[in-house]
Amino acid sequence: MRLWWQCVIAVPLGVGSLALAQPGYGLLGQSAPEFALHAVAGGNVRLSEHRGEVVVISFWSSRCTPCRTQLAALDRSLTTYRSAGLQIYGINVDDDQTRALEFAHGESVAFALLLDPEKDVSRRYQVDNLPMTVLVDRGGIVRYVLRDYSDKSQELYLKQLRALLNE
Repeated sequence: MRLWWQCVIAVPLGVGSLALAQPGYGLLGQSAPEFALHAVAGGNVRLSEHRGEVVVISFWSSRCTPCRTQLAALDRSLTTYRSAGLQIYGINVDDDQTRALEFAHGESVAFALLLDPEKDVSRRYQVDNLPMTVLVDRGGIVRYVLRDYSDKSQELYLKQLRALLNE
């Protein structure tokens, strides 16, 4: 199945978490779908191996300029909050895996960039916009979803992230 979206910057409706987390997003409050994906550098990553940690999952594409900026911002978050139990994964949704690998090898982030060539994980996470970031609490529940990247969404992300890390 070929995904056909483009990078879209959503206009924030307010400062509450639901302003950027699509109210119709069916996974909010649900168990995060399990996945096992191959990392560009390293072995396989399985979500369930990170229970007890706050996990941030960012869906990205090599053609998405805001995705590149967001990956760098997420890397800074990991540097700051890793010791508090934060784990971050970037999941690629490109159709062209060669381009995805070139992009990933050009990125300098401390977290694993994962490949989803069949789009199974992106479908289970209902990805319809890039970048899309899903925050999963220590119990494996999807708590927040952000569907854009901007200064305002970055502030909201950090607020939500800190709340999860403090639970």
